[in-house]
Amino acid sequence: MSRARCHLRTALFLAAVSPRGATTGVAARRGLSAWPAPQEPGMEYQDAVRTLNTLQTNANYLEQVKRQRGDPQTQLEAMELYLARSGLQVEDLDQLNIIHITGTKGKGSTCAFTERILRNYGLKTGFFSSPHLVQVRERIRINGQPISPELFTKHFWRLYNRLEETKGDSSCVSMPGYFRFLTLMAFHVFLQEKVDLAVMEVGIGGAYDCTNIIRKPVVCGVSSLGIDHTGLLGETMEKIAWQKGGIFKCGVPAFTVLQPDGPLAVLRDRAQQISCPLYLCPPLEALEEGGPPLTLGLEGEHQQSNATLALQLARCWLQRKDHQAGIGELKVSRPSLLGQLPLAPVFQPTSHMRHGLRDTEWLGRTQLLRRGPLTWYLDGAHTTGSMQACVRWFRQALHRRERPGSSGSEVRVLLFNSTGDRDSAALLKLLQPCQFDYAVFCPNLTEMSSMDNADQQNFTVTLDQVLLRCLTHQQHWSRLREEQASPDLWSTPTPEPGGPASLLVVPHPPHSTSSLVFSCISHALQWISQGRDPVFQLPSPPRGLLAHPVASSGAIILQEAAAIHVLVTGSLHLVGGVLKLLEPSLSQ
Repeated sequence: MSRARCHLRTALFLAAVSPRGATTGVAARRGLSAWPAPQEPGMEYQDAVRTLNTLQTNANYLEQVKRQRGDPQTQLEAMELYLARSGLQVEDLDQLNIIHITGTKGKGSTCAFTERILRNYGLKTGFFSSPHLVQVRERIRINGQPISPELFTKHFWRLYNRLEETKGDSSCVSMPGYFRFLTLMAFHVFLQEKVDLAVMEVGIGGAYDCTNIIRKPVVCGVSSLGIDHTGLLGETMEKIAWQKGGIFKCGVPAFTVLQPDGPLAVLRDRAQQISCPLYLCPPLEALEEGGPPLTLGLEGEHQQSNATLALQLARCWLQRKDHQAGIGELKVSRPSLLGQLPLAPVFQPTSHMRHGLRDTEWLGRTQLLRRGPLTWYLDGAHTTGSMQACVRWFRQALHRRERPGSSGSEVRVLLFNSTGDRDSAALLKLLQPCQFDYAVFCPNLTEMSSMDNADQQNFTVTLDQVLLRCLTHQQHWSRLREEQASPDLWSTPTPEPGGPASLLVVPHPPHSTSSLVFSCISHALQWISQGRDPVFQLPSPPRGLLAHPVASSGAIILQEAAAIHVLVTGSLHLVGGVLKLLEPSLSQ
């Protein structure tokens, strides 16, 4: 065990760290070495994933990306070269009936709704998304299910060896990066499995995303836009909208949900420049006229815009592929007053569509797990817009669970992490109205050692870096709590957008919140659950789990609480690590 690892076990393995002076908590720097790439095909799934993980730190590829970052066309040409070396041409992708979806928040949920609706028509579906929560094979699905470990392993080694064989001279970057490799692999899987359609989620952006080598999608969609990945996409909503609109193709219909005026105008102009017919989706209520209310399998008011986009995408695909299935328009498209875009048709959803929306599952997004006295609220919100939606959903869910006259104490716990260049202080500020009793921070590491879990290894950061970031989160939280105690607290409250009157942010005395930092997700869950989750049961807590006074006193409160409400948010990777421990079947 390295000296740095020993230092981390003694100094940061502890259950809590004082927020003051936290920046001196870790001094050492330690890199995480990549697992050596196996040379022989036919190996186990975990060996394939470990080799895939080496592409996270492919130095040649990363240098190439830096050179090409300002030139989307060069990046797409590089992707076409990788595609050719893998044995496919761009023309081969025309065989796939692709629905291409981008956006800042909700694009994954929109994909899930769309895929489930079309699968209800008896179609064989492919689904490519990112990131994964528990296992990397979740990113490539057939008929809604992650491909099997055997199928993943077979396609991985076939593609990996093919790229190795065709790397040519030393000037050629032999391997694409992690996401590009999985995109290539998805194309191969969908073609070999002969899917009727493929729902493809854009990774980051649109114009230069590696999925954008698709020339002839059947239909495109843009979910809600917001500020995210500013280093790559730009600092304004308009710049981000320009990037997202990069997936539009000449003559291919596209749909978007209601956006702020500026980004909507950019999307309109982007579409007009290439003769792409772009439509604005009507609200979900308009599609409910004359029929029973639509039930969504995903909770939260913000899912309504994702559902209405999914309905338009599915309907468009069905009509263009001669699967009319009794879809009738109720009203003719007409110009909207917003952004001069025509409104998408208003139609009566079919029973297949209704059941598809109702039966949609998308783990880690507005997901509830009820376990004895514990209720886990899981949502991978990581932008300001998605965090606002997450807070509304969480508070409304708490409001629905309130029982008049109920006895016993209730404890609210926040489990949070944020990665990359995201503004964690801004995200944590949005969480203040939830009045948590404890704020817990930990890295996206399921256990202290991830060597036995290749699916969740991340070689792009060091252990010291992620722990220092958690200490920074804790400092932000402490400062926010101090600010809340200022006289400004008693200013006139403003309603929470979209929230019921009973959930307004009203003046209240400062709510005392204790904050803790844990070295991994497992230790955080052990402290939060205190052995009271009937599924998450470990033999004994690690040494030092209750060493800090806050952890020790809090343990007693959690043990005696009648109900414990835990919101897990800030990072989909954090949510994935929590799900891995709370739902062991997902790892099988």
